[in-house]
Amino acid sequence: MPKPKLHLDADASIKALHAALVSRGHDVTRTPTEWIARDADDEVQLLAATAQGRVVFTFNARDFIALARRYPRYGGIVLAAQSKWTLPELIEALDRMLSETEAEEWIGQVRWLNDRR
Repeated sequence: MPKPKLHLDADASIKALHAALVSRGHDVTRTPTEWIARDADDEVQLLAATAQGRVVFTFNARDFIALARRYPRYGGIVLAAQSKWTLPELIEALDRMLSETEAEEWIGQVRWLNDRR
């Protein structure tokens, strides 16, 4: 079973987070990419990441929960409250999540990263 591929949306597009996860062997992209513009809205980011077979990581819970209701078939959404996490904690939790889950588990799922603490 393949491991999940992750996309850091515009709100979570932290260069150091991206670099740390890639260095740990994970397939991670971040906004902007060649397939998502820097100013893309949340809907475009979710749909583009889904088209690429990626789970979206975001701090923007309100908007992405609403999008999950509108589009029931997406690649997955991981939510976190930005003020509750340090960068090292994010790296460890996302590394664990990407290592311990399978891509198929994420389809149509919204989960809080807090479950990985």
